[in-house]
Amino acid sequence: MFRFLCTTIRNGYSATPHNPSLIRYNFSSDADNPHSFTLLYLTKTCGLSPKSALSASKIVQFESPEQPDSVLSSFQNFGFSKTHISEMIRKFPQILHCHPEKTISPKLEFFLSIGASTPDTVRIFTLNPWILRRSLEDRMIRTFNILIEIFQSKDKAIEVIKRNARVLNKNPEAGLIPNINTLRENGVSSSSILWLIRKHWLSIELNPVKFEKIVEEVKEMGFSPLKMQFVVATSILTGMSKSKRDKKVEVYKRWSWSDKDILTAFKKYPYTMAISEDKLNDVMDFYVNKLGFESSVFVNYPVLLLFSLKKRLIPRGVVI
Repeated sequence: MFRFLCTTIRNGYSATPHNPSLIRYNFSSDADNPHSFTLLYLTKTCGLSPKSALSASKIVQFESPEQPDSVLSSFQNFGFSKTHISEMIRKFPQILHCHPEKTISPKLEFFLSIGASTPDTVRIFTLNPWILRRSLEDRMIRTFNILIEIFQSKDKAIEVIKRNARVLNKNPEAGLIPNINTLRENGVSSSSILWLIRKHWLSIELNPVKFEKIVEEVKEMGFSPLKMQFVVATSILTGMSKSKRDKKVEVYKRWSWSDKDILTAFKKYPYTMAISEDKLNDVMDFYVNKLGFESSVFVNYPVLLLFSLKKRLIPRGVVI
């Protein structure tokens, strides 16, 4: 029965996103009104929606198209599509004030020089255009060299940046280096650390003192630093306040779980502590009051608590 509940039913679909076009327009009639000119440029040339353009116009202003045109040309010549450029401007309007030769091109070329492909570089900057405001020498190159030293591999360092370019937004001494050292000192493998950086970047950026306390707590719970579950549990607890955790514990106890049951389930599947209180109550109610299970059953099958009630559990419950 549990295998049936766990079975995934796949239903393929496809969707075609709307791709805004960067179209050249004559702006001469708006030259006497910079705000109007900026709005028109952002919508007609950059492809932003009126709402996004209005928001961006509060941050950037133009009196002529020369500067923003040079930025668009720089990205287009590198291989960015119209959709990529529009997305970057929507996220980071200040990009239109960047100097193409001093700020944009050197950073794009840096990614190519370390081994990232053009599509990878386009993806990195589209997802994280804010890294353009970071220093090439003091932040990007320095952080990349630190990652190489940490993982003893240029390829892994590139993979980290490709997966999560936000690593370039932070000072590595503020969280990344001390927290990685804490994990290493406790015997956590490079592959587990790499997973944590890729999947839960905010965890590795936590205040080092708090991070070290959580790592110690995870060890005291009985997690082995040699296994992936160690960093999974660490990522869950670093992303949750103590008060929030206490509320989840209260919900489990309301369904007759003991402290030992909660710890057992957490060690089997750490994401049980990431479930919202409302969902936990709804799922437990379904299992216990609708299907007639004892709540204690799910101490040994905690993954069943994470499934969607409407999409998976109720349809299968009807069949059962």
